[in-house]
Amino acid sequence: MLEVADLHVAYGQSEVLHGLNFSVRPNEIVAIMGRNGMGKTTLMKSLIGLAASSRGSIRLGEAELAGLKSHQRVAKGIAYVPQGRMIFSTMTVEENIETGLTASGASKVPDDIYALFPVLLEMKGRRGGNLSGGQQQQLAMARALASKPKVLLLDEPTEGIQPSIIREMGRTLKRIRDERGLSILVSEQVLSFALDIADRVLVMENGEIVHENERAEIDEAAVSRFLSV
Repeated sequence: MLEVADLHVAYGQSEVLHGLNFSVRPNEIVAIMGRNGMGKTTLMKSLIGLAASSRGSIRLGEAELAGLKSHQRVAKGIAYVPQGRMIFSTMTVEENIETGLTASGASKVPDDIYALFPVLLEMKGRRGGNLSGGQQQQLAMARALASKPKVLLLDEPTEGIQPSIIREMGRTLKRIRDERGLSILVSEQVLSFALDIADRVLVMENGEIVHENERAEIDEAAVSRFLSV
């Protein structure tokens, strides 16, 4: 579904991603793990078009995304939930989700989105800024799903979220994969969350992928060593 080949990204003269190669299969959740500063957020931004790649290919199905603007990539079927959620704090919950409808052409928030996030239905008239961190994360995910993507990108979704909400988020992501047939790429530092949701785990260090395993074969101790400071 998503195929990344020889992806290089630089800020000025400083190269951050050094020729990444990986894929995300249809109906698969892939977790990209690594400590802060290893290039996970830069990777996510480069996939959605917020950080320009200097070389390489990003293919979504048959479509080449490299060189397209962010809104064009969304139209091709990729959606992004940024680190820190970035919801519109003065807009209502419903208005926030409606901003994601522009790519799908719908005029009304689909009922199945509220079915995934019942708390948002209860609060659809409330301002986004008045929601808890966990509720804002659900709102950001709902807004992304409103564009009817084929691939969903989530950057550090557990950051600042309490453990009970993290477990619920994990169940929701697996439900999204199973019910909608989405491919999901998650950047994450919390190993327990990654092991709970992922079908496959990649580890980044210094802008390169240094470890990869299917969930059933993962060496937790090896991944933990990469994550330790």
